[in-house]
Amino acid sequence: MEIGIVGTGFIAGVLGRALATAGHDVTFGSRHPEEGDVAGGSGARVASVPAALTAGDVVVLALPGAAVADLAAAHGELLAGALVVDATNRMGAPVANARASLPDTVRYARAFNTLGGEVMARPVFEGRPADMFFSAPEADRPTVEALVAGVGLRPVYVGPDQEELLDCLFRLWVTLAVSQGRGRRLALRLLDGDTDR
Repeated sequence: MEIGIVGTGFIAGVLGRALATAGHDVTFGSRHPEEGDVAGGSGARVASVPAALTAGDVVVLALPGAAVADLAAAHGELLAGALVVDATNRMGAPVANARASLPDTVRYARAFNTLGGEVMARPVFEGRPADMFFSAPEADRPTVEALVAGVGLRPVYVGPDQEELLDCLFRLWVTLAVSQGRGRRLALRLLDGDTDR
């Protein structure tokens, strides 16, 4: 899969390097593409933000949530019709996701926002991957599942247009990991009594 990742910070780096290592074609979008350290020898490329937005099958937003409105204002036409996975969180804002800042023409998915980057970097607990709950249009579900699995997490689909539910999971994770001091290597897992999935 060809994946554009907008951002070069901690979360972007963890996601992009994992996906590149899993065999995906990853392009990081950076305002300073000459500083290519984020790829870290993974085989991913670092290019301009417009190059990442048009790199292929899916765009992952892994930049500060407050910056999404500026990104959309500058490059919204490049996002028309694209599958956009929102991995941002607007800390302290009434709405954590960035959907309202994006053009209505995107195919919106929400993932990679309910766990800390430390978990995504090392997603296995006692021999089993942590769960990543995600939302996406039904037609795009297989693509987002492949992204989640490519990072080493177990995908758990909660349906289309469920970003508010995932924002609640984000707030729960912050409460447990940060406010209660349990630490950032904390993950959630769905247990199903009827099957061992």
